[in-house]
Amino acid sequence: METSILVAQILGLVYVVLGLGMLLNGAYYKKTFDELLKSPSFMFFGGIMSLILGFLIVRVHNFWVMDWTVIVTIIGWGALLKGFMIFLAPKALISFSKPILKNVQLIGFFAFVLGLVMGYFGFFA
Repeated sequence: METSILVAQILGLVYVVLGLGMLLNGAYYKKTFDELLKSPSFMFFGGIMSLILGFLIVRVHNFWVMDWTVIVTIIGWGALLKGFMIFLAPKALISFSKPILKNVQLIGFFAFVLGLVMGYFGFFA
């Protein structure tokens, strides 16, 4: 449970700040995402980071249980899958991502709420 709490604290902080940033500066983040998807260097770096972070989370927190900690596991597997997709099928991932990334404020809202949930369980529960 100690690992779950630490990872929830980190993810909570990251998702709250990122989500709030997207809600307050949607145009900036839309432009940023457009530029990231066009840059092989950023995609490569993002792929490396996703693989590393996803693997670390899955390695230390692969708990498929019926409580909040499964959210951490799902995020880890999602990051790992994203890393694989960036390297194995980058064009497919970009095609899949473009329509989703058009609605930055909706993504920001979900990131913010996910951050609040993770922060609650990481810091207060």
